[in-house]
Amino acid sequence: MNFADKIQFLRKSRNLTQEKLAELCEVTRQSVAKWETGDCFPEIGKLLVLSSYFGVPTDNLLKDELDIDSTVRVSSCGKKNNVDLTDCLFQGVLIKESIDDDSVIDRIIVHKTEIWNVGGSPKYWTALYFTSKDTALPDYLSKVMISDPEKGGNWFADFKNGEIKFIVFRNKILKYRIGNLAEKNEVIAECRKMGISDGEMNWTE
Repeated sequence: MNFADKIQFLRKSRNLTQEKLAELCEVTRQSVAKWETGDCFPEIGKLLVLSSYFGVPTDNLLKDELDIDSTVRVSSCGKKNNVDLTDCLFQGVLIKESIDDDSVIDRIIVHKTEIWNVGGSPKYWTALYFTSKDTALPDYLSKVMISDPEKGGNWFADFKNGEIKFIVFRNKILKYRIGNLAEKNEVIAECRKMGISDGEMNWTE
């Protein structure tokens, strides 16, 4: 991913317009637009502002071979936002490219974003580490997960509620009690029927 793509991704991950990013960097909107098209690079002072604001080392911004795979901090379920993690009903990871309706993001609290270079199609995945108090989240996700051979096949989201692990596909919600091997094997068998490889089922518990 080149510098132009990284800046555009980081800006959008914070829901910033080009005008707002320009204001933060004390440049014109046209300057930001040129950064994002690769027509020019910011001067060193502005580069340091971008690095500090987005929490990404300057090397990772400038070098195409380095991904910005550690961290765009967006919000937190910690004390800073007066939200106790233990009060969050669901906790897990959602791949942004796996959904066909971004409004689901309004139902979660994203506290870390990573870009994964998976080398497939799409080459880069945007991983959203989230928590949520929305009791309807599994049902809503099952309506927006992508199930299309031309868009990567059957995508799924994995997350947990206490000791219950959820694996959610389009129109299918699978779950098992963490530690119950028989229930987990049933879920794995269903995932295989959906075309999911064993490597893709290496989810955390």
